[in-house]
Amino acid sequence: MRVMFERLLLPVSLIILATVEILGQGSLGMGADNPLTLIRAGLDQKKAVRISESIFQAIGFGNTFLVVTPAGNVIIDTSLPFNAQHHRQLLRAESAAPVRYIILTHAHGDHTGGIGAWKESGTQVIAQRRHAEFRHYETRLGEFFARRNAAQFAIQIPSPGPSPGNYGAKIEPDILFDERFEFELGGMKFEIMSTPGETPDQATIWIPSLRAAFVGDNFYNSFPNIYTLRGTEPRSALDYVKSIEKVLALKPEIVIPSHGDAIRGNAEITRQLSRYRDAILYVHDETVKGMNAGKDVWQLMNEVKLPPALDVGEAYGKLSWSVRGIYEGYVGWFDLDPATMYEIPARAVYPEVVTLAGGPGAIARLAAKRNESGEPVEALHLTAMALAAAPGNIEALEARIRALEILRDRCRNTNERGWIEYGLRQTRRALVSSRAK
Repeated sequence: MRVMFERLLLPVSLIILATVEILGQGSLGMGADNPLTLIRAGLDQKKAVRISESIFQAIGFGNTFLVVTPAGNVIIDTSLPFNAQHHRQLLRAESAAPVRYIILTHAHGDHTGGIGAWKESGTQVIAQRRHAEFRHYETRLGEFFARRNAAQFAIQIPSPGPSPGNYGAKIEPDILFDERFEFELGGMKFEIMSTPGETPDQATIWIPSLRAAFVGDNFYNSFPNIYTLRGTEPRSALDYVKSIEKVLALKPEIVIPSHGDAIRGNAEITRQLSRYRDAILYVHDETVKGMNAGKDVWQLMNEVKLPPALDVGEAYGKLSWSVRGIYEGYVGWFDLDPATMYEIPARAVYPEVVTLAGGPGAIARLAAKRNESGEPVEALHLTAMALAAAPGNIEALEARIRALEILRDRCRNTNERGWIEYGLRQTRRALVSSRAK
């Protein structure tokens, strides 16, 4: 397992990238309840998937694609380090010709982790220019993301060691382009265009002769992770919309996401991508409309819902997180309450409130009643107050565990489940320790 994470310390959709930025039947079957099952996707694959006469797919936490030409091969995305050798074996069974180019759809670790397995003498690696800054950002916060990913996935991730500074990331691409880059290999033209969305360096690869578009993580079988719980720079909903429209304008016959199965036929592609675009735009516009009407972020997180025709599911991204991401991405964290201007959080006064309410036991019993009434989130808030006053209170710890279990049983989102499980591990450890005293 250690090798598997050595390169991924950064954060990105890293193996964990909050699970992942991923979904889809072929790559991850979003029905999986445990985020770790996503990481194992494709390990039992015996033969590469043939998408067309020239395109082959190896399945993983992130997929790897081989494009065969008479003058050599092109690899699009390289998955995670622990997938790379298996993917290489599968794809080289289809063609062992030299790898002339590696094209990265973006800088997340489940797309870049296998570069070393594929790069040969003379291979050129291509990425959008913002790849470099995104890699610096990830490396700059390496310790932070290592802790977040270890927490969500209950795994030990090696420390990245001393900080390399603000601009210390290893930049592997040989070619960095701005808006567009084109090349021809073996009579096949490749057009690579900047299509920001999940990351600022997201790129789409278009092969006109095959009518095929590789769209990276700008489309998968769930509402997108416009805000990811592990932490990220703001992701622009309107960038997603514009980038999807660029793809639709190509009139592709095959759209190939980096997670999941290829979509075939322009009519079906248009149906799925248009619905996805419209769902994102709806959530963005309703959030902005609510902001201009004076509604606060909590009100909008509760109110903004997709109409049935645009309900693309929330197995990976969630509407409420996206609403808050859009809101705070536009205007930041200040909510007009003067108290939030200062460095003292609300939890600083929880002990006094608990005392006035009759002590931590009284608050814990109220939390238990909230659990019985089907209100586990309110129970979590109450237990946070009780535990601020008495960190080892057994009643409060038990009520908190019960609230988290209720939420886990309701949960259908892989990222959400990872953090619920983290909360359960932490609280159960605290309960064992308190009972032992």
